[in-house]
Amino acid sequence: FAAGITTVDDAGLEKKMIDLIDQLQQDNKLKLKVYAMVSGNEEMLTHYLKNGPFKTDKLSVISFKFYADGALGSRGACLLHPYSDIKKNDHHGLLISEKDFFEKYAPLLYEKGFQMNTHCIGDSANRLILDVYANTLKGVNDKRWRIEHAQVIHPSDFEKFKTYTIIPSIQPTHATSDMYWAKDRLGEHRVKGAYAYKDLLKQNGIVALGTDFPVEDISPIKTFYAAVARKDAQGYPKDGYQMENALSKEEALKGMTIWAALSNFEENEKGSLEIGKAADFVILNNDIMTMNEENILDVKVVQTFINGE
Repeated sequence: FAAGITTVDDAGLEKKMIDLIDQLQQDNKLKLKVYAMVSGNEEMLTHYLKNGPFKTDKLSVISFKFYADGALGSRGACLLHPYSDIKKNDHHGLLISEKDFFEKYAPLLYEKGFQMNTHCIGDSANRLILDVYANTLKGVNDKRWRIEHAQVIHPSDFEKFKTYTIIPSIQPTHATSDMYWAKDRLGEHRVKGAYAYKDLLKQNGIVALGTDFPVEDISPIKTFYAAVARKDAQGYPKDGYQMENALSKEEALKGMTIWAALSNFEENEKGSLEIGKAADFVILNNDIMTMNEENILDVKVVQTFINGE
């Protein structure tokens, strides 16, 4: 609450943790709302596919979190072409699961009404999952399947987000954390398709923004700043990082409010201040929409309201 968070998307939970969250919420010991993505392993898939989606006024269990590849920093992200900073020039990263695993479960999730959300960092992993999604979704749809991170995209694959109505779920501080070495890993040409938030936004007119806490800082203010200024907390680089893919202030705000709610199928409950929706909102000590960019990180959360409390 001190960070100004009213709903958290928790990506990759086992049943016992989901049950605990539900119990704590029912007992009013946990007031935070939770969008729980079930861990995409055999045991959890078997249980939840049998029982179907589950929702209360504070908890949504309608999605699964899968992992296609590892991280770019550890060179575990799966790339179409080898990493640029390894002399042997034959390392492509790795897939966490083979294609047939994703192909097996995508149609089952579709059939049972679950959202499929997959961690994809490298351009090879993104292409693999985009194609798996495409084979199930077929075309324009309202299933709201997500690519989590969508970090490095091959230029020919951006349009697949639009063709199959796939939502990029992105974390802007990744760009400002990785910018020091991303070009080394990817090379000058390929890095242009990385952290390409504006290019992703152009596909469907929506991006869902998150913090990726605890990997990154929990503060949505820092997420907002990274999305808009494309700078780190020290104001580096002076002119911003790959500014052609910066988001406007309005886009960044929507990405953490109404578009985030829409990506969770919750746009009729939250995400904007409207009659009939939950009074979930945050009061800040300054107006991030009008203030100078360089002062955004000084903004403090004064109060956080959930259901008007």
